[in-house]
Amino acid sequence: MTPAVSRNRSWRVRFAPSPTGALHIGSLRTALFNWLAARSNGGAFLLRIEDTDQGRYVPGSEEQITESLAWLGVQWDEGPGVGGPHAPYIQSLRTDLYKERGAELAEGGHAYWCTCTPERLAEMRDAQRRAGQPTRYDRRCLGRQEEVASERAAGMSAVLRQLMPPGQSCWEDLIRGEVCFDNADVDDSVLLKGDGFPTYHLANVVDDREMEISHVIRAEEWIPSTPKHLALYAAFGWEPPRFAHVPVVLGEDRHKLSKRRGARSVLEYRDLGYLPAALANAMALLGWSSGSEDEVFTLPELVERFSIDRVNPAPAVFDPKRLDALQGLHVRRLPAEELATLLEPWLPDATYEQRRALVPLLQERITTLADAAALAAPLLGDAPWQEGVTLPPKKVDVDTAAVLLDVSIAAVEGGALADPVALREKLTAMLDERGVKARDGFRVLYIAMLGSPAGVPVFDAMAFVGAHTTVSRLRHARQKLDEVTQEATR
Repeated sequence: MTPAVSRNRSWRVRFAPSPTGALHIGSLRTALFNWLAARSNGGAFLLRIEDTDQGRYVPGSEEQITESLAWLGVQWDEGPGVGGPHAPYIQSLRTDLYKERGAELAEGGHAYWCTCTPERLAEMRDAQRRAGQPTRYDRRCLGRQEEVASERAAGMSAVLRQLMPPGQSCWEDLIRGEVCFDNADVDDSVLLKGDGFPTYHLANVVDDREMEISHVIRAEEWIPSTPKHLALYAAFGWEPPRFAHVPVVLGEDRHKLSKRRGARSVLEYRDLGYLPAALANAMALLGWSSGSEDEVFTLPELVERFSIDRVNPAPAVFDPKRLDALQGLHVRRLPAEELATLLEPWLPDATYEQRRALVPLLQERITTLADAAALAAPLLGDAPWQEGVTLPPKKVDVDTAAVLLDVSIAAVEGGALADPVALREKLTAMLDERGVKARDGFRVLYIAMLGSPAGVPVFDAMAFVGAHTTVSRLRHARQKLDEVTQEATR
């Protein structure tokens, strides 16, 4: 056995996802809390891909996980040196180590080999359920280790089971305070499977030790497994890390948020035009409190404010509306030049200069970056009228609409776009004289210029597209209005 040794207790944390699909909100929040804890304590953040359950492996998952973290700005600090200096640790490349540690446990009497077949285990559990008992291994093989050794030598498949010690397992959880379990209620879990791969319980304890992890910040679903892990640390003679079990993330329906219940992946949020800062901000507020009324934070601001003792153990509810609100606030905070650059994927046909000119029109009106595409479309190309849109709109009579279009055409042809504010004031006064509110009358201009009764400010739109295009669209609308009038008189 490896003797107990003292270790540097500076914060070394890890995020250890399984490559079973894309990274989702709950896992992202765990990764973020680990990263923030490391950064706020001057420590290190490691990424470890726990792929020992080969039956659940989904090809491409590792790449999606690393891409998601990189997009969010959550960069890990070191790697094994295989595949690059910052490649993540991969458990399936370390199976020899787990086998060695498993053999140590068996030799020390802390684990035992089991050759029970799946059929026998199923019958055992059925009998326990019928008797109203907890379903756990009945230790049949513990008292027949010589026979089991002969069966293994003959080629029979076997697993290595942990032998839970008597007594209690207690720890001071950094989020939940003291937590205790009676070991008699904890199953003798499999540590090494028949295919030689370790289970989570053995691999994560061995790796946390090898990587000198000081604090394990993980989901609350692992609380019942912590006694098993503490028993393994004790069996090896190792000092355990500190544990912090973060609360579950619920959806609006108060069920656990998961991809099975339609939760979006991190990369889906990216592709929908969310900012990484906004998503990180929303995730940080799922269970963590800044200790103030402030809610809008950049990543550096989160690092400055984050403390694990401000994480609440109660379930956290993910509210998409709150994310949208934070997203909008982060968009408003962006420098115009940065927003113009970020809009390129959504406005691919626009030059940087065009996007920069559009920023004042868009920045206060978009939530996601993708929203810019529809708002900017009539300014960068044609402006077909939306289905069902006609002139005149409600609360505007035909004569007023006609006069408004005629006056606007004449004004723009006379150079009025040089001073859009003066043009707006002129048309507002004209509408007032006719007893029409400006917000109602200007819908005529919106329809003419944008093909819709709403959009970016219509006088800014006129200035952006220029006098020639403005007059052309106004004349087209005037023609449509005449057609409506002729049709009404037939």
